[in-house]
Amino acid sequence: MRTAVFKSFENGYFNFWFENGEELAFEEVHPRVLKQFDLKNDESLVDKEFRITFVEDADGDDAIYRVQSLKPID
Repeated sequence: MRTAVFKSFENGYFNFWFENGEELAFEEVHPRVLKQFDLKNDESLVDKEFRITFVEDADGDDAIYRVQSLKPID
């Protein structure tokens, strides 16, 4: 589990910035997470810090990153 800040939902990607300065664009978010956090529409979640768990699925040469869980850091 890592710490990341949610930055945006643009062009079908969920963009997060990590504590080490790395930026990752996730193509998929687990439906359970989207039910809990409306990342597509809720502007109050932008710049919010989360504990994030994700997986990387390799499909040939392409890697798809999927958010598995989010826990807000207060």
